[in-house]
Amino acid sequence: MTDSFEAKGKRKRLVAELRQKGITDEEVLRAIGAVPRHLFMDPAFLNHAYIDKAFPISSGQTISQPYTVAIQTSLLRIKKRDRILEIGTGSGYQAAVLAEMGAKVYTIERYRELFLKAQKTLISLGYEVDFFYGDGYAGKPQYGPFDGIIVTAAAREIPAELLHQLRQGGRLVIPVGGSLSQVMTVVERKGEESFEYSDHGNFVFVPMLKGTVNEK
Repeated sequence: MTDSFEAKGKRKRLVAELRQKGITDEEVLRAIGAVPRHLFMDPAFLNHAYIDKAFPISSGQTISQPYTVAIQTSLLRIKKRDRILEIGTGSGYQAAVLAEMGAKVYTIERYRELFLKAQKTLISLGYEVDFFYGDGYAGKPQYGPFDGIIVTAAAREIPAELLHQLRQGGRLVIPVGGSLSQVMTVVERKGEESFEYSDHGNFVFVPMLKGTVNEK
């Protein structure tokens, strides 16, 4: 898997665009500038890889808009060696950005085809990520508590199982709402049963669903 001067130039312009749109976390911008997004998409779509928009991938899913990746990642407030659980591996791009920032990433995908593709891509790029094929609603309590949990699909309500896998001071970033639009919500765990909620704008994600899908 190769990264070209052309792709690097496109990433540099994308980072400048994200900065203009209000992304201020320099470490997030550095990671987006370092991760070759085009390698998480079909090779025919290089011209689309560094446009700030979502793009279809297999299994009826999408690779998130870079601005959305930057927002969600910034809201996590990641520090090096933080334990981060991602619900919805998808293409693997978001997991790569988290790993690039030095997080210890655990990621769950319900579609087996995506799970296998993302695993292959991330390993080939040298990112050490723990992959799981399973139902994201259950999280991974045996690997917690987590410093952060990021959900890359729209939930109608916040799963209680995920809240209780946060460490005290940990943050859950999740889009909450119906099928047409969701509110990016941050939940910070303040105590054993104490949580603080905040809203961070409207977004559109594919729905968060239960169970697993083995298309093959």
